[in-house]
Amino acid sequence: MTSSVDLAAQLCSRLCHDLLSPVGALGNGLELLADERDPQMRQRCLDLLEQSARTSADKLKFFRLAYGAAPADESVSTDEPRALIERLCGSRIAMNWVVDDPKLPKPAIKVLLNLAAIGIDSLPRGGTLDLGVELRDEECEIVVRASGGRIALDDAVGRALNGGLEEADLTSRSAPAQMIRLFIAERGGEVQHMRSADSLLIGAVLPHA
Repeated sequence: MTSSVDLAAQLCSRLCHDLLSPVGALGNGLELLADERDPQMRQRCLDLLEQSARTSADKLKFFRLAYGAAPADESVSTDEPRALIERLCGSRIAMNWVVDDPKLPKPAIKVLLNLAAIGIDSLPRGGTLDLGVELRDEECEIVVRASGGRIALDDAVGRALNGGLEEADLTSRSAPAQMIRLFIAERGGEVQHMRSADSLLIGAVLPHA
């Protein structure tokens, strides 16, 4: 059984790891800007700073929704999570958004973001990410499908989704999957995944509170 302290520590490690690159780029850009006198190079430095600041802000917004508190009685617009996932996909992953409801319960948004992140991580060479949500009277069904030339799913992430991850195998890479499985299970829901050489399918059912 994974302790809450270990899980929180590994999630913090994941957040720090993901923020290190864009925040480090901000520092590098400021150093270059301080020493550079050529107008064209200064503009390139400013472009780098703008890009890094935007990436850092996007990641922080993602972390807030994906890892933060999610009151069951609160619904939020799907516009922000859709935009965040699309930016995380970048140019190498095509995103298909099949979510008709303009608002979803915050727990469903949390699950969708985490499953989408797992799908994005499984496509190191790019591909397609399909996201679907169906909101029913008593439950919400969430489906994420990643497809591409090569699916790279860490075994520990798969075991975490299945509920078979040992505490010794918990890492910053598998912590989000462990967290979201516990989050779903605590609400009486379930999550399953199927993987092949060129696709990863993750489905979750989340009952309403």
